[in-house]
Amino acid sequence: MIIPSIDLMNGNAVQLVGGKEMELDAGDPRPLAEKFRLAGEVAVIDLDAALGKGSNQELIRELCGMADCRVGGGIRDVETARAWLDAGAHRIILGTAARPELLRELPRERVIAALDAVDGEVVVEGWTEATGHHVLDRIEELRPYVGGFLVTFVEREGRLGGTDEALAKKVVEAAGDARVTIAGGVTTAEEIATLDRLGADAQVGMAIYKGHLDLGDAIAAPLTSDRADGLWPTVVCDERGVAMGMAYSDAESLREAVASRRGVYHSRKRGLWKKGESSGAIQELLRVDLDCDRDTLRFTVRQKGDGFCHESTWTCWGEDRGLGSLERLLRSRLSDAPEGSYTRRLFEDPELLAAKLREEARELAEAVEQDEIVWETADVIYFAMVAMVRGGATLPEVEAELLRRSRKITRRPGDAKTDD
Repeated sequence: MIIPSIDLMNGNAVQLVGGKEMELDAGDPRPLAEKFRLAGEVAVIDLDAALGKGSNQELIRELCGMADCRVGGGIRDVETARAWLDAGAHRIILGTAARPELLRELPRERVIAALDAVDGEVVVEGWTEATGHHVLDRIEELRPYVGGFLVTFVEREGRLGGTDEALAKKVVEAAGDARVTIAGGVTTAEEIATLDRLGADAQVGMAIYKGHLDLGDAIAAPLTSDRADGLWPTVVCDERGVAMGMAYSDAESLREAVASRRGVYHSRKRGLWKKGESSGAIQELLRVDLDCDRDTLRFTVRQKGDGFCHESTWTCWGEDRGLGSLERLLRSRLSDAPEGSYTRRLFEDPELLAAKLREEARELAEAVEQDEIVWETADVIYFAMVAMVRGGATLPEVEAELLRRSRKITRRPGDAKTDD
């Protein structure tokens, strides 16, 4: 799999050769984060913090709200590490600070140890000082404490000369159950596919920024197909993960889908199929995932119009059920609820809605029997969703906020607020 990289200096996305020489300044990193998040996790590295020349902290916090970011650069103590995890970083990357005594204080599965190596020897201090330690020895030392390793082949970094597959294989074997990401020299989709077969991800920057590697091709690199036509079955899901239908993709359609950030597929009858061009039921592509066997895609989309199916239902199995369906119903009632209906009264009378929220929450708090709890929970959810829709928020936004909170590792006492 590919891990696109955003390196930050002075608020801009940059690419350096050998970690020193400025090769290009890509400007505002936000559009890059919007694009790169299609591939999954994005590596965001604060070069200013790493070099002790400032910080891009507020910008990175914003990027963490746009994509699943693994954040690195200048994380040298437990407090800073925890702060980034609390701020929404999916994972954090520690370099010279990755020592057992510090790592023990952090959740293993969310920590990546960064090891920079020249011809297999670990280097530090901005790649200027050799340590005399082989990268495989450092991996063995740190393996019990981290969930992943980022190994950079410094002699290849930013030079578009290809990566060291033989050493990458040894690194993966040494890492055990810790997932390995290889950086330095990865230039082609074939290299990404090879690393994936070895069990490693490829962190790529320069090749994408310079146009040598198309992001759609990079995402597709590990894919295989046992079909005679070579197509990849593509499960299409809405923002909440509900399967709306199945389509097919090929290299051309995936490339176009990623480039346009739209639901684009391969129709076995029509060829390239841009969903919604005639019906208006277009899809904004949010993410592309590969399954564990690398032979099936999942598109997560923001669906417009009545739904995915040509019969104007949300899914190809009919209308979906649950909270997503309720949200769409309430949203439709926001503008056309019948005069005098209860839902319309709730939308138009904020005091009534607030009173019902307090009333139903109290009744839920007092409920004892299971069927009573179910009933009162349904009431609370209904009125809360009316408030959500009335305020212009969406259920996926609420779920994203809950996910962000679940990633915090610093816990508040959680005591009830008082009236004081």
